[in-house]
Amino acid sequence: MARVCVVGLGYVGLPIAAVLSSAGHSVIGVDTNPRVLEALARGCTIIREPGLDTLVAQGVASGRLVACARPQPAEAFILAVPTPVRGLANKRADLRFVAAAAESVAPVLKRGNLVILESTSPPGTTAEVVGPILERGSGLQAGQGFLLAHCPERILPGNVLHELVHNDRVIGGVDRASAETARDLYASFVQGEVFLTDATTAELVKLMENTYRDVNIALANEFALVARHLGVNAWEAIELANRHPRVQILRPGPGVGGHCIAVDPWFVVGAAPRFTPLITASRAVNDAMPLHVADLVADVLGGLAGRRIVTLGMTYKANVDDTRESPAAEVVEHLQHAGAEVRLHDAMVAADLSVEELAVGADCLVLLVDHQAYADLDPSMLAPLVRRLEVVDTRNFLSVERWTEAGFRLTRLGDGRRRAAIPGVGAPA
Repeated sequence: MARVCVVGLGYVGLPIAAVLSSAGHSVIGVDTNPRVLEALARGCTIIREPGLDTLVAQGVASGRLVACARPQPAEAFILAVPTPVRGLANKRADLRFVAAAAESVAPVLKRGNLVILESTSPPGTTAEVVGPILERGSGLQAGQGFLLAHCPERILPGNVLHELVHNDRVIGGVDRASAETARDLYASFVQGEVFLTDATTAELVKLMENTYRDVNIALANEFALVARHLGVNAWEAIELANRHPRVQILRPGPGVGGHCIAVDPWFVVGAAPRFTPLITASRAVNDAMPLHVADLVADVLGGLAGRRIVTLGMTYKANVDDTRESPAAEVVEHLQHAGAEVRLHDAMVAADLSVEELAVGADCLVLLVDHQAYADLDPSMLAPLVRRLEVVDTRNFLSVERWTEAGFRLTRLGDGRRRAAIPGVGAPA
């Protein structure tokens, strides 16, 4: 078993460190956040992910998982730090965290060591950014003095530990030996297939996966806008269209968020701006959805100034506590900018007030995230509390029958008819 140093203990790095330790490796977890290190030293986490607390506690108790403020000598180093975007119109990858992680590893890098960039990155980052930094700091050459590879994560928040083990992986090396050595390390815990390629191809593969999702969500969102314009129900139309054996339209929504789908397409655009008009247009469509939702609420209420609105959900997707790039936050900003008083609730975050308490005197409830807890809301209990019986559902999640029976007028994103004309078609019963 190897001694592995994992740099970055966030949503990707900490699960990797925990899984490696459970596979028998000696793991050093490195982070710049003292709160993260203090929690890890106690065998705890600050990330809500099913099973992660237990796995971390076991690793720390066994002595195979320890916390450090800076990298220590190891046989393998995994860089799992954020790669956000910066800029407004022309968004570009911010590689400062990647560069800093590589700089921190370089002084302890020894001949024959393996460095893996796990962070999702623009094509060329491994060979053209990480490699030169490590070479300057260590005096060794990538592919000869040390091994260098890229192995992008393929995980879904809420199911991270399972997917780390069972998903197929793509590993790209700056040379064949680097890819094969990285494969051997990951083979100690990965049960899915492992495919080898070069580093730049591996970087592009991950970006292609998330860009595919983003483009198809943009198509669904455009269909939602078209359906509202035509006075039909997009959810019903999509359900019927998907009965074609070669059609699978995704679900529209209030925007696209998270650490991957809302970010990764910009890395492709940045690498080849002349050849990515479709990707750029899709990003524009999805980025515009929060404003569309605010306009939809304004239409329902006849204006937003002075209105009291309760928003349900602030995370970027259902049943996780991750708020990175959340479109819900943008919806709230648009509502507030237009003069509305917004009361926030998220079922995945501890709150001082319940939905019922927040709903007192409200003009509208707006569902932005389809947390399962919101399916259990009792509209008959909320009806006497609100000022106006209006609810906007941006996820086609709430039961039309239950809410309308309680007296609410339910307006769905993408439903030009405002109500489902055919109960049970395109909507949960």
